[in-house]
This record gives sequence, structure tokens and C-alpha cells, in this order.
Amino acid sequence: MSSETLNSPPDPEFLAAAAQRRSATTAHAVSGPELLRQHEQRQKFRRLIDPGISRPNSHEATMASLKILSKISENLIREPENPKFRQFKSTNNTIRRCLIETKGALEYAIEMGFHPEVKDFQPLYVWNERKSEELHIGAQILQETIELAEQKLARSQKNAAEVKAAIEAAKRNALLAFMDDRKTKELRDQRDRHNREVRALHSPSVDGEGTTSSSPPPSTAEMPGSGHVLSSPDPVVVDEPPPYHDRD
Repeated sequence: MSSETLNSPPDPEFLAAAAQRRSATTAHAVSGPELLRQHEQRQKFRRLIDPGISRPNSHEATMASLKILSKISENLIREPENPKFRQFKSTNNTIRRCLIETKGALEYAIEMGFHPEVKDFQPLYVWNERKSEELHIGAQILQETIELAEQKLARSQKNAAEVKAAIEAAKRNALLAFMDDRKTKELRDQRDRHNREVRALHSPSVDGEGTTSSSPPPSTAEMPGSGHVLSSPDPVVVDEPPPYHDRD
């Protein structure tokens, strides 16, 4: 092999592949007892959340505490050397409300590696860097729990919205059906009234003796002699009897 080949910079793709192989080898090299220990740690953090935090507190207080713990852990994982993220004040209003006063929340922070100290007469909770594994596992469990809770809330809100929409649709349909029935009844009444009027015009009338009589239709025939003046006949002369004379 020439010296030029030895002194040439390594191929970036080769380095990336080698790093991937090392990562895979390290992952497979974790022993069974180590996996069991990590599993037990995860279960411990889950129990610290439920029932530790969620059972004695309201849902709102629980979620507020979990989000504060997640923010503290994620900031520290992202910038582990930043002193601002390696400690928090117990006198801070948000910390006091979400971690100190909320039952079980401070125990979770302690399990992730925070322990109480006093610096310059000020009570603090300072992170122990030897608890890096606990910090990462605790942050992972927090993220999983928050995501599951938000998904459940979204499903609940969706179901509630669907139920509300179904109720509103049923009300609208009932109102439309009522209006349709009323309109149909009005049309039916109008039709029946019209039919009665038509039957009344064409049906025979009933006289006082219970017999029906129909009015004769008007006739255009003229009465005999209508339009003529009757002349008076000549007077009839009746012979009178002779006068009666008494006889002697």
C-alpha cells in the first residue's frame, strides 16, 4: 500500500457506515440483565406518574406538572453544560405550584437526578450528572405520557363534537319534519274545504218533509201569451124574461 493511500483522508461514507455498525453492535451488546434493569427503571417512572402524580391530583394539575418536568428534562438534555438548566429554584412560582405543591411531582424530579442544595442561602434543586441515564429515561416516559394524554383528549373532543353535531342534526330534522307535517296538514285542510264547497254546490237540497228536491234549472221557454195583450171579447147579451104581469 502506497504512502499516498495511507495519508489520504478517509471517505465520509465509509466513516458513516462504520459509525452505524458500531451503534448497531453496541445496541446488540446490551446484556439481558441490563435490558431488564432499564425496563424496571421505566416501570418505576411510570408508577411515579400513575398513581404517584395522577391519582392524588386533578387532571389539569397533573398535566401542568408533567409538562414542567418535561421542559426541565428536555432543556437539560439539550444543553447539559448550561448552569441555568442544571438547577431550579423551589421558590419560583411555577416550580412551587407545579412541583412542590402538586403531590408526587417533586419525587419524579428527584428520581431524574435533582437533589436539594442551599447556595447563597437560597434553596435549590441541583442535577447530579451521574444520573444521566435516569434523566433520559424519565424524559422519555414523560413525553410518552403527555402524547398519550393529548391523543386521548383529542379523541374525546372529537367524539364530543360528533355527538353535539348529531344532536343538532336531529333537532334540525325534527323541526323540518314538524314544519313539513304542518304544511301538509294545511294543504290537506284546504283541499278538504274546497271539496266540501264543491259538493255543497252540486248536492240536492232537503225540504222540510225529508225529501230531496232540486231546483229546476232556469228555462228559457216563454209562457204562452207572453209578449201579447189579450183583447176583451164582445159582451154577451142574455135575453131577459118578459116582465111578469099579475092576472086578474
